[in-house]
Amino acid sequence: MDVQTPAGRRVECRLRGKFRMEGLRTTNPVAVGDGVTWVEEEDGTGVITEIAPRRNRIIRRSVNLSHEAHVVAANVDRAWLVVTLVEPATSSGFVDRFLVTAEAYGVPTTLLFNKVDVLLQLGDEAEELLASWMTMYSEAGYDCLPISAKEGIGLEDVRRQMKGGIHLVSGHSGVGKSTLLNALIPGLDQKTAEVSEVHDKGKHTTTFAEMFPLDDGGFIIDTPGIKGFGLVRIEKETLHHHFPEMFRLLPDCKFHNCRHLDEPGCAVRKGLETGAVDDERYGNYRNMVEEFDEGPYRAGGTRSQGGT
Repeated sequence: MDVQTPAGRRVECRLRGKFRMEGLRTTNPVAVGDGVTWVEEEDGTGVITEIAPRRNRIIRRSVNLSHEAHVVAANVDRAWLVVTLVEPATSSGFVDRFLVTAEAYGVPTTLLFNKVDVLLQLGDEAEELLASWMTMYSEAGYDCLPISAKEGIGLEDVRRQMKGGIHLVSGHSGVGKSTLLNALIPGLDQKTAEVSEVHDKGKHTTTFAEMFPLDDGGFIIDTPGIKGFGLVRIEKETLHHHFPEMFRLLPDCKFHNCRHLDEPGCAVRKGLETGAVDDERYGNYRNMVEEFDEGPYRAGGTRSQGGT
């Protein structure tokens, strides 16, 4: 792994001994964004001797390694989740799992709805689909930006908001993360790949997370496409705290520990009737609650026709 010094020098480093952050088994004890202490060897490489405490992180449970977690990135000022409704279609279940994790670990998140140029060519139904998703998430409390990384639509807003700080770009394979980075960082030349027409899935063009400097200051963390997003160290009893629109209504519930399932006097379930809570977001919440008892999570979410 490479360590970047404050002067911008990159040094190939290895770990000394075993690290277990916060008693958690992870596939990567050191994540991109971590601050580390290291010593230089005679051959010019380095040895990492200490990992600084993290102020936040994005972490997920591997679908295939259910007992281990993977730290996507650490010490992030903002996450940018790239979502596409076609070619490929992102499910709301995946989006909500990412957002729950970001809320739980203190990472502000913006949703980038990419490939709007493709949607605009598909007619009114596709435009209505985009509008419904943006309404669903903006009313929940999230910033939403429609963009086309390929055509440059909406990228000035992204550039302006990314000045300074450390920014994580994440999402499924094929949603246009590499195209977005190439547009934001001239000369980067990240590899891109077409989406499979048979399976409507993207191909992995980034194989490991990497941090790149922005011309106007700050850094972007590029990550491999994420297929699934299992929750880590989030309790079933407090899961609803990580849905902002539900948490806002909690004081109006009859019971202070209401979980918004079948309890009488629940303001969240009343909000379903008034439109204060979106049916699909609530459905994804109930799916997550059930999965605490059932084990591996399901994709969830049907507003877009694709899965995870």
